[in-house]
Amino acid sequence: MSYTGPDFDPPPSRRFRRGPLTVALAALVPGALLGWAVYAAVGGSGDDGGDASTSAGASASASSPAPSSADASPPDEPDESDGKKPSTSPDSASGSASASSSPSASAPAGTGPLKGKVVVIDPGHNPGNFRHTAEINRQVDIGTNSKECDTTGTSTNDGFSEAKFTLDVAHRMRALLEEQGATVKLTQDDDRPFGPCIDERARIGNKAKADAVVSIHADGSGTGNRGFHVILPGPVNSGAADTRAIVEPSRELGERIAGNFVRATGNGPSNYVGGGTGLVTRKDLGGLNLSTVPKVFIECGNMRDSKDAALLTSGAWRQKAARGISEGIASFLRG
Repeated sequence: MSYTGPDFDPPPSRRFRRGPLTVALAALVPGALLGWAVYAAVGGSGDDGGDASTSAGASASASSPAPSSADASPPDEPDESDGKKPSTSPDSASGSASASSSPSASAPAGTGPLKGKVVVIDPGHNPGNFRHTAEINRQVDIGTNSKECDTTGTSTNDGFSEAKFTLDVAHRMRALLEEQGATVKLTQDDDRPFGPCIDERARIGNKAKADAVVSIHADGSGTGNRGFHVILPGPVNSGAADTRAIVEPSRELGERIAGNFVRATGNGPSNYVGGGTGLVTRKDLGGLNLSTVPKVFIECGNMRDSKDAALLTSGAWRQKAARGISEGIASFLRG
């Protein structure tokens, strides 16, 4: 997802300081973060590590209905990855099915520790968005102001789209969470021509009375900018937007996802936003502003950096990412 465009205006420049959130994340999964620190110190690379470049830059976001096998080879927002991204090419999008606006629901929940819990997974963008630029450019109300309905998302330099990436990770997460008894719904499953719009994505989670909602994305920042970050809702009370009741539970959800993501993937937090915590608070995202249930976004890596792209296009790594996010959700739901 991109930090440029209508829902990703660049945040004010400032020096990030370690604060209570950093301490909270470290306290949550000390083993995971310590493991990352040691790994980075010895120069990890490839699928299990990355460089800690300190360059800063703008950012952007992609997904796929690929098989759920951990070894599956790659095919070819946030909600919204609300930002303006480079358009994906036709070969990076699979054909859309019906125009149904109903979320894709999981099979009946079985037994397990998450039985009775509802999780909504929001795969950022839609593979068909690039065919419907007029529709996705339509302005929608997000409480604080108006933003574009949706965006196309970003892609790797080789054309693997963010929309395909997010769907693939979402499918893997659904399987993992259903194994634990959760009822899982997707905001879209490449089952509609475009969208849904960012406001509708929020409403899907709200209507489901979800116990947790996670919007899956990948960034499109500059070369050398690496790592993941989780976006948390800031306190907003304007128009249709009122996040005050979900700020704290969403922060806990985000911290648990960040810690488990480090542990599952071996990859460290973003080196270009978040001050090394892997956590960023935003007040300008419609998918968060309009949510009435705990919700976060995760940017799993930077598609425009060759090293991060090598991870994002690996089926085995995407399985690790899905496991880390799912374990963070499960930890949050178990309390």
